[in-house]
Amino acid sequence: MLAAKPIPIVEEIEGKIYVLSGTPWQAECLLPVPTFEVYDPSIEQWNPLPEPPFHEQRWSRSQIYKVIYHSVVGTTIYVLALNDCDDSDYYYSYNVNEGNWKLVGKSVDKLPVPHPFTPLCVGKFVPAYNDIFIYIQFDRVCAAMIPSNDKSSPTRYQHLAEVDGDLLNRDVPSIRGVVVDLGEHEMCIMQPGITDSEHDKLGPCCSILYITTFKVEKLIHSSSSAQARGLKLLKTVDASDVSQTTSHHDNDVEDIRAPFLSITLLSKGFYDLDAWGPEAPHICSAFFHQLH
Repeated sequence: MLAAKPIPIVEEIEGKIYVLSGTPWQAECLLPVPTFEVYDPSIEQWNPLPEPPFHEQRWSRSQIYKVIYHSVVGTTIYVLALNDCDDSDYYYSYNVNEGNWKLVGKSVDKLPVPHPFTPLCVGKFVPAYNDIFIYIQFDRVCAAMIPSNDKSSPTRYQHLAEVDGDLLNRDVPSIRGVVVDLGEHEMCIMQPGITDSEHDKLGPCCSILYITTFKVEKLIHSSSSAQARGLKLLKTVDASDVSQTTSHHDNDVEDIRAPFLSITLLSKGFYDLDAWGPEAPHICSAFFHQLH
């Protein structure tokens, strides 16, 4: 890289690697410039990119997390970051094809993307399906079935309880996991965290890395029209008529509420991070590359 990047964001978009500086290592420590750059492997070259508005001052008055969360949707990077001028959090966007930063606003509702794609979540599509998105939001691993064609159909959600890490605390703001697609139906979750008081092997307050791999398969292939009918039913029926109405539309209700994925665990385990150093664990990014 052209400059060092503390706690960076690292993302691959259309064959290029984008790297954005996170929070300075120390309070009132200047960030090296450029704070944002791209690597093109076809020519093996790094190039600087426009400085983001939240890094214009290049320093932070404290070690609070300046770049809080981020997400990537297509060719656009969305960032939730702290503005030093008024100590407020704002959403920003950067489209790699347009090449400029835009201020979106303070509210997540201003983002033109479904909730699982916002910086509050981190996830990846399952390669075998173009409508199944596996994501982490705070302390939960979830799946979303996102309609690709019929915009009137609802997005469906399922909590993947089988994948969640037991005895793992993830309430530290710096702690975020990553979702990695391993090809076809296989996915991987990596989450740094801290053991709770009931962990029998490592004991309480140990820094650990939780890694699980699993296989994802659809249970049902319900039509968009059926999902739309189910959503309309749930929104319009009067409470006094629920029992009578659902007796005629059980299938429609199940289209909305029933699980739509089967999860098969392939591996699951904890890895002790204390031997790696005293700092809080932080995963910047992860990639899977299969050698042929």
